[in-house]
Amino acid sequence: MFIHPAPPFVPHPLPSAAFRQLVAGVDGAVRGAGHPQALLDGVTGCLREVILEPDLLTAAQKLPDPARYRQHVLHVAEDGLYSIVSLVWLPTQETPVHDHMSWCVVGVHQGIERETSYRCAGGDAVSEIGQGLNPAGTVVGLLPPADIHKVANGGEGLAISLHVYGADLSRCASSILRKYPAN
Repeated sequence: MFIHPAPPFVPHPLPSAAFRQLVAGVDGAVRGAGHPQALLDGVTGCLREVILEPDLLTAAQKLPDPARYRQHVLHVAEDGLYSIVSLVWLPTQETPVHDHMSWCVVGVHQGIERETSYRCAGGDAVSEIGQGLNPAGTVVGLLPPADIHKVANGGEGLAISLHVYGADLSRCASSILRKYPAN
């Protein structure tokens, strides 16, 4: 009788100290917040403390997709109260114009992101209200309904950002609530 050998053991990399610090801080900020702006401020502060740490992400969590920006789900709270993801962008990759199903805090870990902000102009129509470049180290928070935007890699190299969402992204594929027609 031939017994197939077990596949080689490939250890799952443990999160870095910086990532563990982020999870602990976000968990405390989310559970201790009294109102939405306090929650956003708390999570923003936690992400700002670690966003430039070089070992924050593993090599696998920085892998791009040649066809479109790539989302890596990094952590989901056991009760689904929040999720942490990395988005990895090659040059020219971008999101559609969209809003979100929940609050969101974004920190640029590497590279530059270009954000175009919009306001609702009635129905599905939106009008552009501004653009900005967010270099590595930038951390911003978004609260619906004032969260309509498009994000793109704003540089010539790889761009990586961390996003903390008030949603369980293990149960839904994306934090996008609605996509809007491009102008």
